[in-house]
Amino acid sequence: MCMRRCLVGLTFCTCYLASYLTNKYVLSVLKFTYPTLFQGWQTLIGGLLLHVSWKLGWAEINSSSRSAVLTWLPASLLFVGIIYAGSRALSRLAIPVFLTLHNVAEVIICGHQKCFRKEKTSPAKICSALFLLAAAGCLPFNDSQFDPDGYFWAVIHLFCVGAYKILQKSQRPNALSDIDQQYLNYIFSVVLLAFASHPTGDLFSVLDFPFLYFYRFHGSCCASGFLGFFLMLSSVKLKSLMAPGQCAAWIFFAKPPARRTRRGLVGFLRAEGQLKTMRPARKEPPGLPTGNTAPALPAPSRGSGEQGRERGQRFSLRQRGLSGVSGPLQRMDCAVSPHSERFARRC
Repeated sequence: MCMRRCLVGLTFCTCYLASYLTNKYVLSVLKFTYPTLFQGWQTLIGGLLLHVSWKLGWAEINSSSRSAVLTWLPASLLFVGIIYAGSRALSRLAIPVFLTLHNVAEVIICGHQKCFRKEKTSPAKICSALFLLAAAGCLPFNDSQFDPDGYFWAVIHLFCVGAYKILQKSQRPNALSDIDQQYLNYIFSVVLLAFASHPTGDLFSVLDFPFLYFYRFHGSCCASGFLGFFLMLSSVKLKSLMAPGQCAAWIFFAKPPARRTRRGLVGFLRAEGQLKTMRPARKEPPGLPTGNTAPALPAPSRGSGEQGRERGQRFSLRQRGLSGVSGPLQRMDCAVSPHSERFARRC
């Protein structure tokens, strides 16, 4: 039993890390910033895999009453807000910043339990909530890549997470299982995001995405859908096998690797993408000056007698006329030899 718990916990940590890195790669490196389509794709894959697992007997989905389904609809709406705002925030913020702000949702839950439910809260839990709030409050002042839009969507995300968990805890026991709730979330998200893709402009803007037909983009999107499903499944198994304290410890253990690994992997992939888009610098044709300054003309050769003096005077007048000219005229005149008889006649 202990071995099984450890295996489920390690699976959860692996899926958690891989899911965040894959999503960050698609959103920040490939810059696929169309959240209605990206999250709609992920929920569609998750819903299909969950339905297939139910048909094969690998997961149990109970037939719920209509009242239970209608009661859960506000939570499904909050779930859409979680994934949409989270996608917008993760595309603009680093993973450590995003996870730090995501943890502030626990402050909302703790405050609701203390103020509205009048539940007893241990001093250690209150102190941890205050430390989380202080850490999140210091982030904007110490973030060298501060993005107001990213923080705005992160705040919406954490409020949706807090409200979702409060509604989840307020449900009647045995009304809906975790799998039932997630199945309804998938169905509601696919329908709502599909309708929202047209008003937001994502449906037609995606046609201009430069990596739309690249195999790396297709593979990353498929991986994000499968990893999201396995992350959900492992988290449900984790909650069913362990106590709430042990489950929270595994979630806490899964977050530091995601914070440390982001710089290495995503930074390398971003550098690789930049190298592929670089173009060699344009070279000037040989023999032509690169600036706008007048080219140095060769000194006239001394001719014998009157013809040499005449050539020298004409060359001096020609050089004075070029002193206020720049650009292509200089380059054209530069190509003519001042020693030729033709050049002397033109002058």
